[in-house]
Amino acid sequence: MMRVLFTVNPDKSVFLSMVPLAWALRAAGHEVRVASQPGFAGIITQAGLTAVGVGRDTDVFGRIKDQHPEEYDAQRARLPQPYEAATLTPEQLDWAAMRDGYQHVLRFWHKHDNFPSTAELVTFAKAWRPDLVIWEPTTYSGAIAAKACGAAHARLLWSIDVFGVTRDRYQRLRGDRTEDPLADWLGGYARKYGYPYDEDMVTGQFTIDPLPDSMRMDAGLERVPMQYVPYGGPAVVPKWLWTAPERPRVAVTLGITATERFAGYAADVREILDAVADLDIEVVATIAASEQHRLTRIPDNTRVLSFVPLQALAPTCAAVISHAGPGTFLTTALYGVPQLTLPWDFDEPELARRAAEQGGTLVIDANRATGQVVRESLLRLLREPRFAERAGVLRDELRALPSPGEIVGRLEELTVKYRTASR
Repeated sequence: MMRVLFTVNPDKSVFLSMVPLAWALRAAGHEVRVASQPGFAGIITQAGLTAVGVGRDTDVFGRIKDQHPEEYDAQRARLPQPYEAATLTPEQLDWAAMRDGYQHVLRFWHKHDNFPSTAELVTFAKAWRPDLVIWEPTTYSGAIAAKACGAAHARLLWSIDVFGVTRDRYQRLRGDRTEDPLADWLGGYARKYGYPYDEDMVTGQFTIDPLPDSMRMDAGLERVPMQYVPYGGPAVVPKWLWTAPERPRVAVTLGITATERFAGYAADVREILDAVADLDIEVVATIAASEQHRLTRIPDNTRVLSFVPLQALAPTCAAVISHAGPGTFLTTALYGVPQLTLPWDFDEPELARRAAEQGGTLVIDANRATGQVVRESLLRLLREPRFAERAGVLRDELRALPSPGEIVGRLEELTVKYRTASR
């Protein structure tokens, strides 16, 4: 039996993507804990997992919104430097811009996310002695704690690996230069807790990746592929979903981050619903309760709800309109449903671009997603068979990946390999 510690900053959508692997490890007989800020414990225990509250509660994006409103929008719109480098060609890369980008995201993001929890997380890890620490790519405190207690440790990706690819490109460009803001920051913790700095504090000793080969980013790291398993929190399947729809069903879902963290959806939902109101389709729009007042009327062909479990809704749909959030995208893709994506935040534009290249998806930037443009693209998805065909190919690729339960044995092997080397 292993002891496995998951670490995550208090981001609900990120945590939900980690839950199926935690369940799989528990089902295999391993002891599992999930560490995060104390105020996040309710989300963790609601998923049937054991929480460990470490440090104090902070709201990084709330602080940015209040103190640096200009940074608030910048954090939302597409990939900031240095992570934009993951999407550029080698000729477009600029080492100084990447260095400054690391300084920027450390100052406004990563330090504020990790500092409040790191000391207590290390204390807990030294006391509990996990064999393996699994951390999502921005919870660097997980790597710090793993090194401090001699555990093996791995990153669990929730989307394309912009963090790993950016790091690889930065290191290649850096050459003999000594400036490395991220290594300097993490190296300070290494010295504090008595071990040498290593690049695995940035990218893990290995990486668990739910993206299929046709869409993933390759950072040249040791990788464990894993099939994405949808989990969106507690849910009840409504009775109207028990039977097949009489008309083609189209879901509209723009995620939870836009309303829980930011000021609202990047696309105009009301305009989109009005634009497809006369089509012979059934529209199911999951709109946060806080945003429903913006809908002055609900078209006759539309059902508006605050939440429907997407893993139950997507299989009944002919198409899904979404923001290209990785959880939403991958859940829909698992059922071979064509998608129209309206990306805006962080990794969404690049994920959507890769999905469009695969062939089962159309993409419209959220700031260009007028009702008419969305209508025309939706009709293409519904009328042109090639989109359903390519979505079926992606479905098969995703389902060919090993499930969380099937990779447990590989995680056990890697834990022995890396834990033995570090203890």
